[in-house]
Amino acid sequence: MSTPWLPSILRNPLVALIGEGCTVTLVDNFDILEAKCLRHALSKGLGLGIVIGGCIVKLPQLFKILNSRSVAGISLSSYVLELLANAITLAYNYRKGYSFTTYGEALFIGVQNLVIALLMLMLTGRATLGLVAGVLMLSLTYALFDVSIVGGTMISTLYGLTIPLVISSRIPQIYTIHKNKFTGQLSAFAVFNYFFGTAARLFTTLVEVDDSLVLVGAVLAVIANGVLAAQMVYYWNASAPKEKYRSASKKNE
Repeated sequence: MSTPWLPSILRNPLVALIGEGCTVTLVDNFDILEAKCLRHALSKGLGLGIVIGGCIVKLPQLFKILNSRSVAGISLSSYVLELLANAITLAYNYRKGYSFTTYGEALFIGVQNLVIALLMLMLTGRATLGLVAGVLMLSLTYALFDVSIVGGTMISTLYGLTIPLVISSRIPQIYTIHKNKFTGQLSAFAVFNYFFGTAARLFTTLVEVDDSLVLVGAVLAVIANGVLAAQMVYYWNASAPKEKYRSASKKNE
């Protein structure tokens, strides 16, 4: 066995991420082709990248709305459904004790989804409704983490329901784009980041999480986000209808 050569300031975070055993194998012994540790390290690296990406994935969409003061082409119901799925996913994985790198993006994406949904309500003259909805969402999230309120069987059932919820959260947006033949203020950066992020999350789930519910959810997320990404490409150069979007901010759900 080789003597650790990497400085502690670099080695300690690596050990925290991939474990002492794989650090010794991959770094100290420089056995970078050892399949098990290589797969584990790749999964951890991708997972960390997804979590970091989750911190910013919705910011372009947020800035686009703020700059245009318009929510044309964006489905509010998609954000609400996704926000519910974020909260349940976060609570389920936390309570199961899974590694934060396998689900942590749900926290940061959920916060951004909440801000965008509230902003959409404000821009369409429903600020009071937004305030009430925000309080209810935070209360629901608290309840999901509290075992005395939502038991183990119930949280598993709710997580199972997020599987169709993931699809449902994308259908309104997919339908809106299909109907309008235009992507409106939808951020391409967010859409493609979501697609590639969910594809990477599928890999980390296969490697690190022995849970069929999580796996099915990851597969369906890839499919749903893949359809949305394909629409973004197909309607990339489409122009906005002249009349249709004048009052879209007030009508869009």
